[in-house]
Amino acid sequence: MALSRVCWTRAALWGSAVAPGPVVTRRLQLGRSGLAWEAFRSSKLHLSPKSDMKSLISYVVTKTKVINGKYHRFLGRHFPRFYVLYTIFMKGLQMFWADAKKARRIKTNMWKQSIKFHQLPYREMEHLRQFRQDVTKCLFLGIISIPPFANYLVFLLMYLFPRQLLIRHFWTPKQQIDFLDIYHALRKQSHSEIISYLERVIPLVSDAGLQWHLTELCTKIQNGTHPAVQDILTLRECFSNHPLGINQLQAWQMKALSRAMLLTPYLPPPLLRHRLKTHTTVIHQLDRALAKLGIGQLSAQEVKLACYLRGLNSTHIAEDRCRTWLGEWLQISCSLKGTGTSTA
Repeated sequence: MALSRVCWTRAALWGSAVAPGPVVTRRLQLGRSGLAWEAFRSSKLHLSPKSDMKSLISYVVTKTKVINGKYHRFLGRHFPRFYVLYTIFMKGLQMFWADAKKARRIKTNMWKQSIKFHQLPYREMEHLRQFRQDVTKCLFLGIISIPPFANYLVFLLMYLFPRQLLIRHFWTPKQQIDFLDIYHALRKQSHSEIISYLERVIPLVSDAGLQWHLTELCTKIQNGTHPAVQDILTLRECFSNHPLGINQLQAWQMKALSRAMLLTPYLPPPLLRHRLKTHTTVIHQLDRALAKLGIGQLSAQEVKLACYLRGLNSTHIAEDRCRTWLGEWLQISCSLKGTGTSTA
């Protein structure tokens, strides 16, 4: 009897351990779920440092975009005129930075492949030429802003004289048209001076046939007639030697040519001559690269910019006329020697 009671008691204890009551079961489930939640929460709170940094950067970028959007809406609503200038300035910085990265990439490829400027494709050559011109203009602003507190004066000067101090990225669409018209009017002022000089040197040309052709060319230009390609190619010998060779030009003649090419005329004569030679050589190299590419591959904007660089005010001329004019220019340029000594 006593032994059976002991066995029954032990079986009851084992049974309670195997099948606990509902209260005990509920407590065990709550305990297990609590442990699982603690483990999950600790895994969320203790991320790797790399994940933490990415999350922080993403959060900062998102908040910055939101704040920037609110700031833009505030400026556009309360200061519309300033907002226009602010937008143009920010876009100009982005475009200038993109140009700088592209120029660096081109220069890196030139160094890796051991190629020179004149061996580049047309678009890369034109990008480097324009970027150098833009950097030169920006360097002037950097120099005048070096003195203490001069940066405030620089901002005022940029606002008052955008054509003289800012590059094209910081011009409004209307300013781009107006400023190009102003620049073309400036270079037109020297055209009459150049034609007058050509008429004075006609007796100095040794060949009588070339004298006649040069007289006819000057007469056509003065009457507003566009000379034919052959009219100009016939006279190329006149611009290689005395009296129209670039090495025989006087200082005032080189200043007139510099103004016609939108180059600064306020330099000593040796620097003026060197600048003219360099500029004409670069344009001649661009012409050869463009002839290799084909005018048909250029967009309308590229055609107009190419014509404007070479002396035609293309802002108010139709695209097809610009392409025709540029084709005639390339026909003349590619027929000349690449020495950079011709002023034609």
